Amino acid sequence: MLRVYNTLIRKKEDFLPRGSPVQFFVCGPTVYSRSHIGHARTYIAFDVIAKYLRTEGYAVQYLQNITDIDDKIINRAKELGVPPLELSKKETEHYFADMRSIGVDSVSHYAPASNYIPEIISQIERLIKKGNGYEAGGSVYFDISSFLAFGTLSNQNLKALQKATRTDDDPNKKHAHDFVLWRSREKNNSKEPTWESPWGFGRPGWHIEDTAITEKEFGPQYDVHGGGIELVFPHHEAERAQAEAVSEKTPFVRYWLHTGWVTVKGEKMSKSLGNFITIEEILKKFSSEALRLLMLQTHYRSPLEYSEEHITAGENRVHKLKEFRAHLRIIQEKNLYGTSRILLEVGEENETNPVVKFKKAMNDDFNTPLALSTFDSLVSDTNELLAAKNPPTQESIAKIFEFFEYVNNIFGILPAEIKIPLEILQLAEERDTMRRDQKWNEADKIRDILLVQGFVISDTTDGFIIIPK
Repeated sequence: MLRVYNTLIRKKEDFLPRGSPVQFFVCGPTVYSRSHIGHARTYIAFDVIAKYLRTEGYAVQYLQNITDIDDKIINRAKELGVPPLELSKKETEHYFADMRSIGVDSVSHYAPASNYIPEIISQIERLIKKGNGYEAGGSVYFDISSFLAFGTLSNQNLKALQKATRTDDDPNKKHAHDFVLWRSREKNNSKEPTWESPWGFGRPGWHIEDTAITEKEFGPQYDVHGGGIELVFPHHEAERAQAEAVSEKTPFVRYWLHTGWVTVKGEKMSKSLGNFITIEEILKKFSSEALRLLMLQTHYRSPLEYSEEHITAGENRVHKLKEFRAHLRIIQEKNLYGTSRILLEVGEENETNPVVKFKKAMNDDFNTPLALSTFDSLVSDTNELLAAKNPPTQESIAKIFEFFEYVNNIFGILPAEIKIPLEILQLAEERDTMRRDQKWNEADKIRDILLVQGFVISDTTDGFIIIPK
């Protein structure tokens, strides 16, 4: 049974979705600049979760919003001297490109907030009618005192909230912590994107965008809501209040899942602190597979410390996996099978079975570090057999490749195998001849030529391995 940690109840529980497909929503980016490693951490984690659910037979409708209307976008557009919606459209395309570059391709549908203005206005009108929203000064606010469960998700009560949380000094609010549902147009700001509404020209608040989108796409209740841990309060707390107030149905979301922060030298990575590294920048130095591996080596709920040393170690780990795969290909091509049998049948309920161990780890709140360790153990055990010149049987090697494909379809930590060009193979064969003739200097020169051309060669007892650098 798959168990997940639900932020709302602060413990693990059995995963029992309301029906099929599993309705799965993750808060998307506010598109005013390029995505950074913090974004990569969240979206890789939920990409893996969605893919694992699908491989285990769940149909998943994965929805992600795009916040293309926001103060940050308006302020950044003002700095650049461009229209805000033009900036957000451009940055949305950058976001899609960044996600493609790191293998995040599990989202079923992206929903830009600007496409849902009628739904947003309708939801606000209903909140006002039910007594949860009120108009003041051309804007509309949510009255948090009208929702008694406010603070439950973030594990705080209203009195503690009032003491601990800074708020803006908007004179139109009834209560300090009321949040905006509809913001009236600023005076003398003709470039601000606005829409006509019953309360005059304005634009939606941040929180109402997501609940209007999910109500339109999923209805008043759905299965999974994900995002970074920093969104629990106020964003997800506000979403829950809005949705349950307007529908009068609970729970709004069955399971709340949150990823931990990415830190740099112990400090949270963020655009506001200026200590972030963009996805585009990191991929100039490291592979997307190494970046994904770095993210999966830490449980999705735990803080992840980023450093170049850590991602370099991940790159080395990816390289060793590629070498291992290439070595098994040599055994297949040369028919060098041995007699060692490796337990990889799903039905073989043996605690040493890597498939069983992998699924057990993933079924425990998507424990990717433990799942990766089972993958590493299989590689290590098989390498010991290869070193002892007692390779696995033909059936076992076929099962290893099946397992590799299964894991990689979820984790995305190995690049696709490519056909080595003939001229590269000829150079490698020439180097092999030089080595047999003990012409070490000539062999090393060919190795260096191969490296310049983007290929790494290494030697095993079964022959040479050549893989892209």
